[in-house]
Amino acid sequence: MILPPITALRQFDTHRLIPSKYLPGGASVLANIADSQAHLDIVFDLDHATNDRLFAENDLLPGIGIHELVFMVPNFRIVNAAFTHAHPNGSRFNGPERGAWYAGFAIETAQREVAWHKTVEYAEIDYWTDSVTYDDFLADFDTGFHDLRGSAEFAECLQADSYVASQSLAAELLARESLGLIYPSVRDPGGTCAACFRPALVGNARRDRRYRFTWENSPMPSINAETQPLF
Repeated sequence: MILPPITALRQFDTHRLIPSKYLPGGASVLANIADSQAHLDIVFDLDHATNDRLFAENDLLPGIGIHELVFMVPNFRIVNAAFTHAHPNGSRFNGPERGAWYAGFAIETAQREVAWHKTVEYAEIDYWTDSVTYDDFLADFDTGFHDLRGSAEFAECLQADSYVASQSLAAELLARESLGLIYPSVRDPGGTCAACFRPALVGNARRDRRYRFTWENSPMPSINAETQPLF
Protein backbone atom coordinates (compact mmCIF):
# COMPACT_ATOMS: atom_id res chain seq x y z
CA MET A 1 0.00 0.00 0.00
CA ILE A 2 1.30 3.44 -0.94
CA LEU A 3 1.49 5.69 2.10
CA PRO A 4 1.52 9.49 2.23
CA PRO A 5 4.89 11.18 2.72
CA ILE A 6 5.91 12.30 6.20
CA THR A 7 6.29 16.03 6.85
CA ALA A 8 8.10 17.52 9.84
CA LEU A 9 5.30 19.51 11.49
CA ARG A 10 6.07 22.42 13.81
CA GLN A 11 2.73 24.12 14.38
CA PHE A 12 1.78 26.02 17.52
CA ASP A 13 -1.65 27.22 18.66
CA THR A 14 -3.78 24.79 16.68
CA HIS A 15 -7.50 24.95 17.47
CA ARG A 16 -9.89 22.26 18.68
CA LEU A 17 -13.42 23.33 19.65
CA ILE A 18 -15.05 21.32 22.44
CA PRO A 19 -18.67 21.75 23.60
CA SER A 20 -18.60 23.76 26.83
CA LYS A 21 -21.12 21.41 28.45
CA TYR A 22 -18.49 18.66 28.57
CA LEU A 23 -15.96 20.76 30.48
CA PRO A 24 -15.67 21.14 34.26
CA GLY A 25 -18.40 23.47 35.41
CA GLY A 26 -20.43 22.94 32.26
CA ALA A 27 -24.21 22.63 32.39
CA SER A 28 -24.75 18.88 32.11
CA VAL A 29 -27.97 17.67 30.49
CA LEU A 30 -28.16 15.14 33.33
CA ALA A 31 -29.24 17.97 35.60
CA ASN A 32 -32.55 18.05 33.72
CA ILE A 33 -33.56 14.63 35.07
CA ALA A 34 -32.47 15.16 38.69
CA ASP A 35 -34.71 16.69 41.33
CA SER A 36 -32.00 17.25 43.97
CA GLN A 37 -28.21 17.37 44.33
CA ALA A 38 -28.23 13.92 45.94
CA HIS A 39 -30.21 12.57 43.01
CA LEU A 40 -27.81 14.25 40.57
CA ASP A 41 -24.81 12.68 42.33
CA ILE A 42 -26.36 9.23 41.86
CA VAL A 43 -27.06 9.96 38.18
CA PHE A 44 -23.43 11.05 37.69
CA ASP A 45 -22.21 7.82 39.34
CA LEU A 46 -24.30 5.81 36.89
CA ASP A 47 -22.98 7.88 33.99
CA HIS A 48 -19.39 7.31 35.11
CA ALA A 49 -20.02 3.57 35.13
CA THR A 50 -20.33 3.73 31.33
CA ASN A 51 -17.70 6.43 30.70
CA ASP A 52 -15.23 5.22 28.09
CA ARG A 53 -12.53 7.64 29.23
CA LEU A 54 -12.65 6.21 32.75
CA PHE A 55 -12.62 2.69 31.30
CA ALA A 56 -9.50 3.52 29.28
CA GLU A 57 -7.77 5.17 32.25
CA ASN A 58 -8.25 1.86 34.08
CA ASP A 59 -7.00 -0.14 31.08
CA LEU A 60 -10.46 -1.54 30.29
CA LEU A 61 -11.05 -0.12 26.78
CA PRO A 62 -9.98 -2.33 23.85
CA GLY A 63 -9.29 0.49 21.38
CA ILE A 64 -6.53 2.22 23.34
CA GLY A 65 -4.37 1.09 26.23
CA ILE A 66 -3.56 2.91 29.43
CA HIS A 67 0.10 3.09 28.34
CA GLU A 68 -0.88 5.51 25.57
CA LEU A 69 -2.90 7.94 27.69
CA VAL A 70 -1.50 10.97 29.51
CA PHE A 71 -1.76 11.83 33.19
CA MET A 72 -0.89 14.60 35.62
CA VAL A 73 -0.41 17.34 33.04
CA PRO A 74 -2.81 20.27 32.52
CA ASN A 75 -6.05 19.22 30.81
CA PHE A 76 -5.01 15.56 30.55
CA ARG A 77 -8.64 14.44 30.86
CA ILE A 78 -9.57 16.63 27.88
CA VAL A 79 -6.77 15.08 25.84
CA ASN A 80 -7.66 11.52 26.84
CA ALA A 81 -11.34 12.09 26.11
CA ALA A 82 -10.58 12.86 22.46
CA PHE A 83 -9.12 9.37 22.05
CA THR A 84 -11.58 7.41 24.19
CA HIS A 85 -14.94 8.96 23.20
CA ALA A 86 -15.02 8.07 19.52
CA HIS A 87 -18.17 8.67 17.49
CA PRO A 88 -20.17 5.42 17.08
CA ASN A 89 -19.57 5.62 13.32
CA GLY A 90 -16.04 6.92 13.61
CA SER A 91 -14.78 10.17 12.09
CA ARG A 92 -12.72 10.97 9.02
CA PHE A 93 -9.48 9.40 10.24
CA ASN A 94 -10.61 7.08 13.02
CA GLY A 95 -13.02 4.22 13.52
CA PRO A 96 -15.56 3.79 16.32
CA GLU A 97 -13.14 2.00 18.66
CA ARG A 98 -10.57 4.79 18.99
CA GLY A 99 -10.67 8.56 18.58
CA ALA A 100 -8.09 11.15 17.54
CA TRP A 101 -7.27 14.77 18.37
CA TYR A 102 -8.55 16.82 15.44
CA ALA A 103 -7.47 20.44 15.16
CA GLY A 104 -7.49 23.28 12.66
CA PHE A 105 -4.43 25.38 12.01
CA ALA A 106 -6.70 28.46 12.08
CA ILE A 107 -9.69 29.15 14.32
CA GLU A 108 -11.88 29.79 11.25
CA THR A 109 -11.14 26.26 10.02
CA ALA A 110 -12.10 24.71 13.36
CA GLN A 111 -15.29 26.78 13.41
CA ARG A 112 -16.35 25.71 9.92
CA GLU A 113 -15.67 22.05 10.66
CA VAL A 114 -17.75 22.18 13.86
CA ALA A 115 -20.54 24.22 12.26
CA TRP A 116 -20.85 21.73 9.40
CA HIS A 117 -21.13 18.68 11.66
CA LYS A 118 -23.61 20.38 13.99
CA THR A 119 -25.70 21.52 11.02
CA VAL A 120 -25.91 17.92 9.81
CA GLU A 121 -27.43 16.98 13.18
CA TYR A 122 -30.05 19.73 12.89
CA ALA A 123 -30.85 18.78 9.29
CA GLU A 124 -31.72 15.24 10.41
CA ILE A 125 -34.47 16.61 12.65
CA ASP A 126 -35.26 19.74 10.59
CA TYR A 127 -34.56 21.98 13.58
CA TRP A 128 -32.77 25.28 13.05
CA THR A 129 -33.13 27.22 16.29
CA ASP A 130 -30.45 26.66 18.88
CA SER A 131 -27.53 28.32 20.62
CA VAL A 132 -24.52 26.42 21.99
CA THR A 133 -21.04 27.34 23.16
CA TYR A 134 -17.68 25.77 22.39
CA ASP A 135 -14.36 26.31 24.14
CA ASP A 136 -11.25 26.61 22.01
CA PHE A 137 -8.39 24.37 23.12
CA LEU A 138 -5.00 25.29 21.75
CA ALA A 139 -2.29 22.66 21.28
CA ASP A 140 1.22 22.58 19.85
CA PHE A 141 2.77 19.96 17.59
CA ASP A 142 6.44 19.35 16.84
CA THR A 143 6.78 15.96 15.17
CA GLY A 144 6.43 14.14 11.85
CA PHE A 145 2.95 13.51 10.44
CA HIS A 146 1.90 11.81 7.23
CA ASP A 147 0.85 14.54 4.81
CA LEU A 148 -2.09 14.38 2.37
CA ARG A 149 -1.63 17.88 1.00
CA GLY A 150 -0.99 17.85 -2.72
CA SER A 151 -1.33 14.05 -3.01
CA ALA A 152 -3.84 13.28 -5.77
CA GLU A 153 -3.71 9.53 -5.01
CA PHE A 154 -5.41 10.16 -1.66
CA ALA A 155 -8.27 12.30 -3.00
CA GLU A 156 -10.80 9.65 -1.91
CA CYS A 157 -9.78 10.28 1.70
CA LEU A 158 -11.07 13.85 1.38
CA GLN A 159 -14.54 13.11 0.07
CA ALA A 160 -17.22 15.35 1.50
CA ASP A 161 -19.74 12.57 2.09
CA SER A 162 -17.77 9.41 2.83
CA TYR A 163 -15.22 8.25 5.40
CA VAL A 164 -14.69 4.78 3.92
CA ALA A 165 -11.33 5.45 2.23
CA SER A 166 -10.06 7.77 4.96
CA GLN A 167 -10.83 5.34 7.79
CA SER A 168 -9.16 2.53 5.85
CA LEU A 169 -6.02 4.64 5.41
CA ALA A 170 -6.04 5.63 9.08
CA ALA A 171 -6.28 2.00 10.19
CA GLU A 172 -3.30 1.12 7.99
CA LEU A 173 -1.29 4.06 9.32
CA LEU A 174 -2.09 3.19 12.94
CA ALA A 175 -0.96 -0.39 12.32
CA ARG A 176 2.33 1.04 11.03
CA GLU A 177 2.75 3.23 14.12
CA SER A 178 1.94 6.53 12.40
CA LEU A 179 1.81 9.58 14.66
CA GLY A 180 -0.91 11.41 12.74
CA LEU A 181 -1.98 13.17 9.56
CA ILE A 182 -1.95 16.66 8.05
CA TYR A 183 -4.70 17.22 5.48
CA PRO A 184 -6.65 19.93 3.67
CA SER A 185 -9.86 20.88 5.45
CA VAL A 186 -12.90 19.50 3.64
CA ARG A 187 -15.24 22.10 5.15
CA ASP A 188 -12.98 25.17 4.89
CA PRO A 189 -11.43 25.56 1.43
CA GLY A 190 -7.84 26.63 1.87
CA GLY A 191 -7.76 25.56 5.51
CA THR A 192 -5.51 22.90 7.00
CA CYS A 193 -6.24 20.31 9.69
CA ALA A 194 -4.28 17.81 11.74
CA ALA A 195 -5.43 14.48 13.14
CA CYS A 196 -3.09 13.36 15.91
CA PHE A 197 -3.17 9.63 16.66
CA ARG A 198 -1.12 9.69 19.89
CA PRO A 199 -2.20 11.44 23.10
CA ALA A 200 1.37 12.14 24.21
CA LEU A 201 1.97 14.32 21.15
CA VAL A 202 -0.81 16.80 21.97
CA GLY A 203 1.51 19.43 23.38
CA ASN A 204 0.59 22.05 25.97
CA ALA A 205 -3.19 21.69 25.61
CA ARG A 206 -4.81 24.78 27.12
CA ARG A 207 -8.17 26.49 26.99
CA ASP A 208 -8.51 29.80 25.18
CA ARG A 209 -11.66 31.80 24.44
CA ARG A 210 -15.27 30.60 24.23
CA TYR A 211 -17.46 30.94 21.12
CA ARG A 212 -21.24 30.92 20.81
CA PHE A 213 -22.80 29.30 17.72
CA THR A 214 -26.38 30.43 17.11
CA TRP A 215 -28.78 28.99 14.56
CA GLU A 216 -31.84 31.15 13.83
CA ASN A 217 -34.01 29.43 11.22
CA SER A 218 -30.98 28.95 9.00
CA PRO A 219 -28.40 26.19 8.46
CA MET A 220 -25.66 28.83 8.70
CA PRO A 221 -24.92 29.82 12.31
CA SER A 222 -23.64 33.13 13.55
CA ILE A 223 -20.44 32.75 15.57
CA ASN A 224 -19.41 35.21 18.25
CA ALA A 225 -16.62 35.20 20.82
CA GLU A 226 -17.98 35.23 24.38
CA THR A 227 -14.70 35.68 26.23
CA GLN A 228 -11.34 37.29 25.67
CA PRO A 229 -8.31 35.09 24.90
CA LEU A 230 -6.71 33.59 28.00
CA PHE A 231 -3.24 33.59 26.43
